Amino acid sequence: MEYNNYLIYCISEEEAGFNFAHNLQPAHYKPQLWCASASRLMWQLVESSNCDLQDFSNCDDTSFTPGRSEYSPELGLLGRMPDPDEKDKINVKELDQWIEQLYDRKHLAEPQVKSLCEKAKEILSKESNVQEVKCPVTICGDVHGQFKDVKELFEIGGTCPNTNYLFMGDYVDRGHYSVETVSLLLALKVRYNNRITILRGNHESRQITQVYGFYDECLRKYSGNPNVWKRFTELFDFLPTTALVDNQVFALHGGLSPAIDKLDSIRYLDRFQEVPHEGPGCDLLWSDPDDRDGWGISPRGVGYTFGQDISETFNHTNGLTLISRAHQLVMEGYNWCHEKSVVTVFSAPNYCYRCGNQAAIMELEEGFKLNFLQYDAAPRSGVPTKVPYRTPDYFL
Repeated sequence: MEYNNYLIYCISEEEAGFNFAHNLQPAHYKPQLWCASASRLMWQLVESSNCDLQDFSNCDDTSFTPGRSEYSPELGLLGRMPDPDEKDKINVKELDQWIEQLYDRKHLAEPQVKSLCEKAKEILSKESNVQEVKCPVTICGDVHGQFKDVKELFEIGGTCPNTNYLFMGDYVDRGHYSVETVSLLLALKVRYNNRITILRGNHESRQITQVYGFYDECLRKYSGNPNVWKRFTELFDFLPTTALVDNQVFALHGGLSPAIDKLDSIRYLDRFQEVPHEGPGCDLLWSDPDDRDGWGISPRGVGYTFGQDISETFNHTNGLTLISRAHQLVMEGYNWCHEKSVVTVFSAPNYCYRCGNQAAIMELEEGFKLNFLQYDAAPRSGVPTKVPYRTPDYFL
């Protein structure tokens, strides 16, 4: 047999079966699955003209990597199986160019935004409402379109993919560069999927962005055309609601809900929609911790306040050590509450370019080792680096 005519693709065992085979049914593919017994991996064997079932169980199957060209002494040079939609996909070189362009604070053209959002939706649609994240990871709060401060965040925390990141929402509104900020985070997500997790905040919605700046910014930067805003807000419906870090740290934007006592209840929510005005899908993005025990009516008019008894019960029920959330401006960049069962992380320094607050990110290492990195706003031309502290509007 001439092995040069074959392409071999490795998939995990759980990905094999009907769904995988169903996705490869176009006429120019004639798939046949077989199992390399040593590693219990499934290998996809395809020949351009005919398909033949072979037993390669004696091969050194550890030399194969999913989606990459590999060399095996038994089979020679193997190429990655082409995807039927390969021509519509973003290649790595192009994506790297976009990331470089965005780091220079130059927004993408509308066709590029369309391609980026479509690819990001494809990736995000496979993620859970409670997305699993592994340590080590750096957890970040609101950034609100303050692009220079996002670059400062990466300077302090390390660039992606050298550092794993978990962002807890609110990428847009308030700041002047929401388009560039959310575009950069999405580009990094598409480029380094397993290195960065981005959750939904209460500002990742159609209604809120029409009030607090993102909609107007999109019109201004795209010649009055609302299509880019529509692309982004459609994508926001795909963002995961929460994350779970090493089964210990529950991360989300807002807070708890009286309708949710177990993580499994969150997993069954339908998140692929606009943020609802009430209910658990709303509460998780809007609620806040409070000094008073029990549930309370939120002064925001949306979501709830929850006391120490609520957070401790939730943590105990779900085997958690900590609830990590964002959503609230805190002057030091982070704030413990509820006897360190809840921490708030806020990553937009000098919020709204006037609050004078520090920002922080939280490094979480294996063994539940926490480290907070605080930083001030990046210098802006004509604006002093240090701004006198002011008492902030709690609900900015």
